[in-house]
Amino acid sequence: MAPRISTSFGILLAGTIPLVAYSQVYMTEDQAAKQILPAGETAIRKTIELTPQEIKTIEERSGENVRNSNIVAWVDAKKNVVFVDQVLGKHEFITYAVGISKSKQVSGIEVIEYRETYGSQVKEPGWKKQFYGKTVADPLKVGTDITNISGATLSSVHVTAGVRRLLQTYEIIRARL
Repeated sequence: MAPRISTSFGILLAGTIPLVAYSQVYMTEDQAAKQILPAGETAIRKTIELTPQEIKTIEERSGENVRNSNIVAWVDAKKNVVFVDQVLGKHEFITYAVGISKSKQVSGIEVIEYRETYGSQVKEPGWKKQFYGKTVADPLKVGTDITNISGATLSSVHVTAGVRRLLQTYEIIRARL
Protein backbone atom coordinates (compact mmCIF):
# COMPACT_ATOMS: atom_id res chain seq x y z
CA MET A 1 0.00 0.00 0.00
CA ALA A 2 1.35 3.45 -0.94
CA PRO A 3 2.04 5.94 1.87
CA ARG A 4 -0.53 8.72 2.21
CA ILE A 5 0.02 12.31 3.22
CA SER A 6 -2.77 13.67 5.31
CA THR A 7 -4.55 16.80 4.08
CA SER A 8 -3.62 18.73 7.22
CA PHE A 9 0.07 17.87 6.75
CA GLY A 10 -0.08 19.00 3.10
CA ILE A 11 -1.65 22.29 4.13
CA LEU A 12 1.04 22.72 6.79
CA LEU A 13 3.78 22.20 4.20
CA ALA A 14 2.17 24.63 1.76
CA GLY A 15 2.12 27.30 4.46
CA THR A 16 5.88 27.10 5.00
CA ILE A 17 6.95 27.67 1.40
CA PRO A 18 7.48 31.38 0.71
CA LEU A 19 5.89 32.55 -2.50
CA VAL A 20 6.89 35.64 -4.41
CA ALA A 21 3.90 36.73 -6.41
CA TYR A 22 5.74 39.05 -8.76
CA SER A 23 9.23 40.27 -9.56
CA GLN A 24 10.48 42.50 -12.33
CA VAL A 25 14.17 43.22 -12.90
CA TYR A 26 14.58 46.48 -14.80
CA MET A 27 18.38 46.75 -14.87
CA THR A 28 21.57 45.61 -13.18
CA GLU A 29 23.51 47.59 -10.56
CA ASP A 30 26.12 48.39 -13.20
CA GLN A 31 23.49 49.66 -15.63
CA ALA A 32 21.91 51.82 -12.91
CA ALA A 33 25.31 53.35 -12.06
CA LYS A 34 25.96 54.13 -15.74
CA GLN A 35 22.48 55.62 -16.09
CA ILE A 36 22.89 57.91 -13.05
CA LEU A 37 26.57 58.94 -13.11
CA PRO A 38 27.77 61.70 -15.46
CA ALA A 39 28.37 60.46 -19.01
CA GLY A 40 31.82 59.04 -19.58
CA GLU A 41 32.65 58.52 -15.91
CA THR A 42 33.91 55.09 -14.87
CA ALA A 43 32.84 53.89 -11.46
CA ILE A 44 34.27 51.29 -9.13
CA ARG A 45 31.97 49.12 -7.01
CA LYS A 46 32.81 49.26 -3.31
CA THR A 47 31.28 47.69 -0.24
CA ILE A 48 31.66 49.96 2.76
CA GLU A 49 31.23 48.64 6.29
CA LEU A 50 29.50 51.18 8.53
CA THR A 51 30.77 51.46 12.08
CA PRO A 52 28.29 51.23 14.97
CA GLN A 53 28.74 54.97 15.56
CA GLU A 54 28.05 55.77 11.90
CA ILE A 55 24.91 53.65 12.00
CA LYS A 56 23.72 55.42 15.13
CA THR A 57 24.35 58.86 13.58
CA ILE A 58 22.62 57.94 10.30
CA GLU A 59 19.59 56.65 12.20
CA GLU A 60 19.40 59.75 14.40
CA ARG A 61 19.72 62.19 11.50
CA SER A 62 17.47 60.38 9.01
CA GLY A 63 14.90 58.97 11.41
CA GLU A 64 15.27 55.62 9.62
CA ASN A 65 16.75 52.30 10.71
CA VAL A 66 19.90 51.02 9.04
CA ARG A 67 19.17 47.35 8.36
CA ASN A 68 22.50 46.49 6.75
CA SER A 69 25.90 47.72 7.90
CA ASN A 70 27.38 46.95 4.46
CA ILE A 71 26.71 49.70 1.94
CA VAL A 72 27.14 49.05 -1.79
CA ALA A 73 28.42 52.12 -3.60
CA TRP A 74 29.60 52.80 -7.14
CA VAL A 75 32.11 55.66 -6.92
CA ASP A 76 33.68 57.59 -9.79
CA ALA A 77 36.98 59.50 -9.78
CA LYS A 78 35.21 62.78 -8.95
CA LYS A 79 33.54 61.20 -5.87
CA ASN A 80 30.05 61.10 -7.35
CA VAL A 81 28.39 58.02 -5.90
CA VAL A 82 25.54 55.66 -6.67
CA PHE A 83 24.28 53.71 -3.67
CA VAL A 84 22.43 50.43 -4.21
CA ASP A 85 19.92 49.78 -1.47
CA GLN A 86 16.72 47.95 -0.58
CA VAL A 87 13.58 49.10 1.18
CA LEU A 88 10.46 47.15 1.98
CA GLY A 89 7.50 47.86 -0.30
CA LYS A 90 4.29 46.43 1.13
CA HIS A 91 5.53 42.85 1.56
CA GLU A 92 8.70 42.49 -0.53
CA PHE A 93 11.92 44.41 -1.05
CA ILE A 94 12.44 47.10 -3.67
CA THR A 95 16.03 47.26 -4.90
CA TYR A 96 16.91 50.74 -6.09
CA ALA A 97 19.89 52.98 -6.79
CA VAL A 98 20.36 56.60 -5.74
CA GLY A 99 23.00 58.88 -7.21
CA ILE A 100 24.48 61.62 -5.05
CA SER A 101 26.77 64.14 -6.68
CA LYS A 102 29.95 65.50 -5.15
CA SER A 103 27.86 68.65 -4.48
CA LYS A 104 25.74 66.49 -2.10
CA GLN A 105 22.57 66.53 -4.23
CA VAL A 106 20.49 63.63 -5.52
CA SER A 107 21.53 63.24 -9.15
CA GLY A 108 19.30 60.33 -10.06
CA ILE A 109 17.25 57.41 -8.87
CA GLU A 110 16.54 54.10 -10.59
CA VAL A 111 14.47 51.09 -9.56
CA ILE A 112 16.56 48.00 -10.20
CA GLU A 113 14.11 45.29 -9.10
CA TYR A 114 10.49 45.52 -8.00
CA ARG A 115 8.95 42.47 -6.34
CA GLU A 116 5.40 43.61 -5.53
CA THR A 117 2.25 43.06 -7.58
CA TYR A 118 1.19 46.71 -7.22
CA GLY A 119 2.98 50.02 -6.76
CA SER A 120 5.64 49.82 -9.45
CA GLN A 121 4.79 53.41 -10.41
CA VAL A 122 7.80 54.39 -8.25
CA LYS A 123 9.90 53.56 -11.31
CA GLU A 124 8.15 56.19 -13.45
CA PRO A 125 10.38 59.09 -14.56
CA GLY A 126 7.94 61.80 -13.40
CA TRP A 127 7.86 60.50 -9.84
CA LYS A 128 11.63 59.90 -9.63
CA LYS A 129 12.41 63.36 -11.04
CA GLN A 130 11.12 65.10 -7.92
CA PHE A 131 14.16 63.78 -5.99
CA TYR A 132 16.70 65.46 -8.28
CA GLY A 133 18.61 68.22 -6.51
CA LYS A 134 17.39 67.20 -3.03
CA THR A 135 19.91 67.42 -0.17
CA VAL A 136 20.05 66.56 3.52
CA ALA A 137 18.47 69.99 4.16
CA ASP A 138 15.23 68.90 2.46
CA PRO A 139 12.50 67.15 4.49
CA LEU A 140 12.12 64.30 1.96
CA LYS A 141 8.69 63.29 3.18
CA VAL A 142 5.74 62.10 1.15
CA GLY A 143 3.05 64.77 1.35
CA THR A 144 5.57 67.52 2.11
CA ASP A 145 8.09 67.77 -0.73
CA ILE A 146 7.48 64.40 -2.41
CA THR A 147 4.15 63.57 -4.05
CA ASN A 148 2.39 60.35 -3.09
CA ILE A 149 1.37 57.83 -5.74
CA SER A 150 -2.15 56.49 -5.27
CA GLY A 151 -1.93 52.70 -5.25
CA ALA A 152 1.76 52.83 -4.36
CA THR A 153 1.62 54.65 -1.04
CA LEU A 154 3.89 52.29 0.91
CA SER A 155 6.40 52.05 -1.94
CA SER A 156 6.42 55.86 -2.23
CA VAL A 157 6.91 56.36 1.50
CA HIS A 158 9.60 53.70 1.87
CA VAL A 159 11.66 54.71 -1.19
CA THR A 160 11.49 58.34 -0.01
CA ALA A 161 12.68 57.32 3.46
CA GLY A 162 15.48 55.28 1.88
CA VAL A 163 16.67 58.27 -0.14
CA ARG A 164 16.63 60.41 3.02
CA ARG A 165 18.72 57.76 4.82
CA LEU A 166 21.20 57.50 1.93
CA LEU A 167 21.70 61.28 1.80
CA GLN A 168 22.66 61.13 5.48
CA THR A 169 24.87 58.10 4.79
CA TYR A 170 26.70 60.02 2.08
CA GLU A 171 27.19 62.98 4.41
CA ILE A 172 28.75 60.72 7.07
CA ILE A 173 30.96 58.45 4.92
CA ARG A 174 31.93 60.68 1.97
CA ALA A 175 35.48 61.13 3.32
CA ARG A 176 35.90 57.32 3.04
CA LEU A 177 34.72 57.10 -0.56
